Amino acid sequence: MAQLKTQKTELSVDAFINAIADEQKRKDAFTILELMETATKAKAKMWGSAIIGFGDKRLVYESGRELDWFVMGFSPRKQNFALYISGAVTDEQTLLKKLGKYKTGKGCLYINKIEEIDINVFKEIIQKGLSK
Repeated sequence: MAQLKTQKTELSVDAFINAIADEQKRKDAFTILELMETATKAKAKMWGSAIIGFGDKRLVYESGRELDWFVMGFSPRKQNFALYISGAVTDEQTLLKKLGKYKTGKGCLYINKIEEIDINVFKEIIQKGLSK
């Protein structure tokens, strides 16, 4: 079976975020970092070169394939933040309607800036993601 390319690394999360050129995106990344660390009670770790993950869990697919992954995480991409929160896209439609400006992809929630969303709704989505 092929090895998953995205693995937990020992790269510095702070160095990664501090290297973000855009000041507002850097501030927003530190805000998301704090919210997810507080919710998961787990220290942030780099996964690959561009994903920040919190906690550890074992995923088991219907096919029987298993892999180690994070409980939740995010990636501050050039265009937006990709948020990896279990169930956020599929199970939280009511909360998403109150969130503000966002997009979704297959299992990912995308936001551009913290100021474009309701931070309290975002915290609630994070909390609900912990139970998935």
